[in-house]
Amino acid sequence: MSDKNIENENLQNEEDNNSESSEAEAEAQAVENEFDLLQKELAELKDKYARVHADFDNIKKRLEREKYTAVEYANEKFAKDMIPVIDSLEMALKSADTDTNAEELIVKLKEGLELTLKQFTTALEKNGVTMVSHEEPFDPNIHNAVQSVDHDEIESGQIVQTFQRGYKYKDRPLREAMVVVAK
Repeated sequence: MSDKNIENENLQNEEDNNSESSEAEAEAQAVENEFDLLQKELAELKDKYARVHADFDNIKKRLEREKYTAVEYANEKFAKDMIPVIDSLEMALKSADTDTNAEELIVKLKEGLELTLKQFTTALEKNGVTMVSHEEPFDPNIHNAVQSVDHDEIESGQIVQTFQRGYKYKDRPLREAMVVVAK
């Protein structure tokens, strides 16, 4: 090989090396740019995660406060409905202090108590509390049979007498009715 050929070959090798070096530098620059973009995206995602997590914690705390408040004041409507009943009872007590003859007083007190009982029952019903019917067939879920008797006119399993009324809150029994059932 001649010196010129060797020199040309060396120049070619140098150009190839420079070309490879330029390509490597360009590739390294592209990787570095992509790395920077990924780091920026990661920082944005971390920030977004922190914000969402903080929002979630705030919502969780707010819901806990609202739940506590709802439970704490759940009976407020019921209490407001009972206030007029108390007012009626207080008026009945005041009317007993008047100078009225005994018979007239008893009639007025009885009338007042009946109205107050009706008012009380209405307030309970308004709040979902209903009386267990004593006219329906015996149901062990809402009736407590304290006695059973032979009865010619009433079919077996039917309620003959109610000793104490039962009450339900919506569909749940609050207190079973104490009843006598026909055998």
